[in-house]
Amino acid sequence: MKLYPEQLEEHLKRKLLPIYLLSGDEPLQLTEAADALRHAAKAQGYPSRELFYADAGFDWALLREATDAFSLFGERRLLDLRIPAKPDKNATAALLHYAERPPEDAILVISTAKLATADQKAKWYQAIDKIGAVLPVWPLEGEKLLRWIDRRLSTRGLLTDQSGLRLIAARTEGNLLAAAQEIEKLHILHGRGKLSDEQIVQAVANSARYDVFDLAEEVLRGQAGKAYRVLMGLKAEGVAPAVALWALGRDIRLVAALLREIAGGTSQDSAYAKLKVWDNRKETLGLALRRLDRGTVHRALLLAAEADRVIKGAGVGEAWDALLAVCLCVAAPPGKAVLDRLHS
Repeated sequence: MKLYPEQLEEHLKRKLLPIYLLSGDEPLQLTEAADALRHAAKAQGYPSRELFYADAGFDWALLREATDAFSLFGERRLLDLRIPAKPDKNATAALLHYAERPPEDAILVISTAKLATADQKAKWYQAIDKIGAVLPVWPLEGEKLLRWIDRRLSTRGLLTDQSGLRLIAARTEGNLLAAAQEIEKLHILHGRGKLSDEQIVQAVANSARYDVFDLAEEVLRGQAGKAYRVLMGLKAEGVAPAVALWALGRDIRLVAALLREIAGGTSQDSAYAKLKVWDNRKETLGLALRRLDRGTVHRALLLAAEADRVIKGAGVGEAWDALLAVCLCVAAPPGKAVLDRLHS
């Protein structure tokens, strides 16, 4: 049977199968699935574990000897078989033999690299699939990544909204181990409860000199030179470009929404109230509203969309240059020389 990582917890509440094949190139999911199986096996009466590391020089007769010993002495154990590369001819022959004659007093957990479609059609794979479970793991993207982050937060008693989930995803660039570490840090800092975007940014920025909120602030204030220096500081400190774009995009979209409300006849104060603008942001946003028109903000949003494509590898150019273009579109006053502003 085929299992997926998100199904494993529920599956482990039932009687374990004779064989589990875990495969893939995403190390955190692979490691945690194997750990969960080991804990479940121990809880179900398999108290000991025997580890086999099947590298290029591994003697596959050792696996057969181990299973024969189980049958002889009736000792219930978990066999933890780790194959760092794709199984070769000797490995697949041994695994097929095992799957055709699985001992009743053992559970075999195999961890290996990503398997191709051809491997999944092979006899050894089909034999394991017939009596056990195959669990492929892949790097997560898009909505699947956001759901994984959401579930991970919930295991630590934390929750956040879609904006917060996207911020963690951007900061960790799809690396699940990095995301898990950031979530652990958030748990240590804030305990249980709901996280705001500001708490997430402050946690992931840690003790960095520059902050993505500073960048957005200087851009809205029209301080092109200061914005440029903050942007280059963020780059030097290794901040993910996607995080900087998140902060810029959030504030540019807010200005666009305020301008729409005001153009429709809403007063500025009423627009602030409708869009839930905090008091400590009204001065900066007021400066932006006096300087910018809807055409400029629309161009900035188009540039932000292009920067997003560049960051994701779908556009042409360098991410930080694309971010600079967004900053200058909003921060550089019309009719002034941009290069002069950068050094002001």
